Amino acid sequence: MSEHSPGRAKSVSVYQLDSADPESELVDRRSIPEADVQQIDLLMAAMGRLRETEDQVAEAATEYMKLNRTDMRALRFLIVCENSGKLATPGEIAAELGITTASTTKLLDRLERGKHIVREPHPKDRRALVIRVTAQTRRSAMNTIGRHHAKRFKVAADRTPEEREVIIAFLEDTSRALSLEGIDW
Repeated sequence: MSEHSPGRAKSVSVYQLDSADPESELVDRRSIPEADVQQIDLLMAAMGRLRETEDQVAEAATEYMKLNRTDMRALRFLIVCENSGKLATPGEIAAELGITTASTTKLLDRLERGKHIVREPHPKDRRALVIRVTAQTRRSAMNTIGRHHAKRFKVAADRTPEEREVIIAFLEDTSRALSLEGIDW
């Protein structure tokens, strides 16, 4: 029996619908065959493991780089801008990260003190600044975190185009379903 076989012995998991919703208060599964519920449980558990792995990688990366997650997101944005030939300004960083200009200034001060970025005059607008990641930080990020994240591409490349379409649709639909839009907490 394969690892993903619906007939394998059940263990308690936070991702099993029977454990999380035994009375079908959240999901009416009367019309869903038990084998499908078990397979969906396996899918939810796999998504949970992916989330946990991504959290562990993010935590290890922030520890390695001695930066917080927002700092890491800023550096990634700066590397992507550089790779795309786009100049990154403080305002664009603020918009990308969804933070205020005051928070962006503090972030840039922190990254500059750590020698992760440099501020330079904008080549076309004397009033603006361009933010660039330092060569050392770029190299460090690319050779560690970047290489690690690039493994995702190999996993995707090992799937057929049809399988990738199904995965894309599933992830996009899941993202829309989990969106905070319209939720009144």
